[in-house]
Amino acid sequence: MTQKMGLLRQFIPEAAPAQSHNDRRLHDYNQNMVIKTITHESILASGQQTLDTEAQALIALNARLGQPFVLAVQSMLACTGRVVVCGLGKTGHVGRKIAATLASTGTPAFFMHAAEALHGDMGMLSSGDLLLALSHSGSGTEILTVLQSAHRLGNRVIALTGHPDSELAKLSDIHLDVSVDLEACPLNLAPTSSTTAAIAMGDALAVACLQARGFDAQDFARSHPGGQLGRRLLTRVSDVMRQGTALPTVLAHTSMTETLEEMSRKGMGMTVVVDNLGTPIGIFTDGDLRRLLEQRGDIRHLFAKDGMSPSPKVIDANMLAIDAATTMDQRKITQMLVCSPEGRLIGALHMHDLMAAKVI
Repeated sequence: MTQKMGLLRQFIPEAAPAQSHNDRRLHDYNQNMVIKTITHESILASGQQTLDTEAQALIALNARLGQPFVLAVQSMLACTGRVVVCGLGKTGHVGRKIAATLASTGTPAFFMHAAEALHGDMGMLSSGDLLLALSHSGSGTEILTVLQSAHRLGNRVIALTGHPDSELAKLSDIHLDVSVDLEACPLNLAPTSSTTAAIAMGDALAVACLQARGFDAQDFARSHPGGQLGRRLLTRVSDVMRQGTALPTVLAHTSMTETLEEMSRKGMGMTVVVDNLGTPIGIFTDGDLRRLLEQRGDIRHLFAKDGMSPSPKVIDANMLAIDAATTMDQRKITQMLVCSPEGRLIGALHMHDLMAAKVI
């Protein structure tokens, strides 16, 4: 039994000695002293120093921008395929951002992870593509292997590195120097200024391509259909107007009771008064109803024509919804009728419809 207990003790770790109350107080005191030495002033100074260091890196980057940048933009514009952005680690994160910016501003692009490329994703790269390779050191095994494969396919290669003498820089067709003198990290280790410089260079490439292509707000909206700008520049009246059975309509001689029932059923705060051909001759709104009650009192014996506002304002179905909203705001109304070029009623628009569609 004694021998077995001895063997067990070899595999069971001894419990850590209990921490005394004084030890815990000393630990808490030391922790509090560390926190207290970080003042508001020192925190602000740290932030300002970081921003200043990165700003200086961008100023230096701007000063050495030259012919390689021009060649890079020309190559991207001449690319018949897509710009394949490739990176690993922190430059991989930067690469994803650059690819997204390019794609959203008119330059077809996507991101390919350098490590995943060596295990099948290299098939993403086609012969007509351009490879934009990112590596701060310019010596990573994965990115250099991707480079070799790109050369075999005949792809043109643009490299962004922080070391102009690196193997990646020398083997690429075009090298863009994104080196920095100093990282914002006080240890000069964490990628800070260097990643900012790389992102800024990616933005510069994207914007230069954007301007060369004549990419405008309409193009931007098409690539951002779910965004506010996309909705404002792409949504037309026909996309949001009420039509068909949702459209409140009555004839001129419809009784006031039936007119109010139609308004209540359709929930637009109005009804369109049309002739026998479906052409609008007036509009009867909640405001018209209030004014009619003030003037006539008992309105049960009246007809729709007795309270309608004649010659209602109409808009075209192809008008941008945001322009319709502007028109309604200028005229201080909340509904407008939508008519065909021949004057036939085809729909109606309420300010609430524009709000529901997030146009306004």
